[in-house]
Amino acid sequence: MKSIMAAGLLWAGVAACGGAPSTSCEVGETDCVAVTIPRGATLRTATDSLAAHHLVNRRGGFIVYARLRGLGSSLKSGSYAFHRTARWREIVDALKRGRGTLVRFTVREGLMLFEVADQAARQLGVPRDSFRAAARDPLLLRDLGVYAVATSAEGYLYPTTYTVRPRPGARELVRLMADEFNTHWPHVWQVRAEALRMSRHQIVTLASIIEAEVRYTPDLHYVSAVYHNRLRRGMLLQADPTVVYALGRRPKRVYEKTLLTPSPYNTYLHPGLPPGPISQPDSASIDAALYPAAAPFLFFVAQPDGKHIFSVSYAEHLAAIRRVQEMQAAARAPRRGR
Repeated sequence: MKSIMAAGLLWAGVAACGGAPSTSCEVGETDCVAVTIPRGATLRTATDSLAAHHLVNRRGGFIVYARLRGLGSSLKSGSYAFHRTARWREIVDALKRGRGTLVRFTVREGLMLFEVADQAARQLGVPRDSFRAAARDPLLLRDLGVYAVATSAEGYLYPTTYTVRPRPGARELVRLMADEFNTHWPHVWQVRAEALRMSRHQIVTLASIIEAEVRYTPDLHYVSAVYHNRLRRGMLLQADPTVVYALGRRPKRVYEKTLLTPSPYNTYLHPGLPPGPISQPDSASIDAALYPAAAPFLFFVAQPDGKHIFSVSYAEHLAAIRRVQEMQAAARAPRRGR
């Protein structure tokens, strides 16, 4: 009786697997489902996870089918991507071989486009040139609404940890990151940007500068206040990170002569915001750009611990710089033994 039942369930499983073979599941597709099988999971536990993601609709039948195909002890843990219409045979084969497992791709906030390309090459094997070319794709820029004002997706590649298939295509990866940015831009932010009479591109540009300036999170909205106040007064922003971006590399130190680097991104030479973002800001920096603190500050200087001293007048600012220099000198001075 058991063998007849098993045969019936197996036939049901085979029938469920009918149809044309599905193609590999690419990141960002609407019918692509990510499933994580934890280390040490049993076949039953894995089946429960597959059923929860609506990839298996008959748990008992799938378990019998999987065991007959030798799954059981050969189950490979990891994260997988399946089409919603994936056949049982494809799922079992993937879980047996570890085929189709996903990998993590982490991009921290504040990276410039070339640095994100470096991370994609290092972590995923995506060619740097291909990644950069994909970030300049006119169709992508149109979808982001920046085709008329930007030459790349700089600023719109959201910094977070992604779960992707190994060696994804450059266009696929860039599109995924841009889509992630859009999901983190709520309608209320667009309303706020319009209230400030600023475009989304301008807000993201300002946020990228704030991102590059701030190490101490509570200072975000105060640094934003300084830049908003300067923009309203027509003052130069004089943001060192824009000069670094103009250089196209990260120097160990920004010298006085570096501040003369000719570039439309150099805010020591050109008033207003630079033409576009200089890095990938996170949501906290974008929020700060949208909601500056209600403070009259026009200047700030960073202390050795990353916190800032804010000033209203230039005289106060010079005094703050002297205090920071004293802190730096004290930190360099050798300590006397007790």
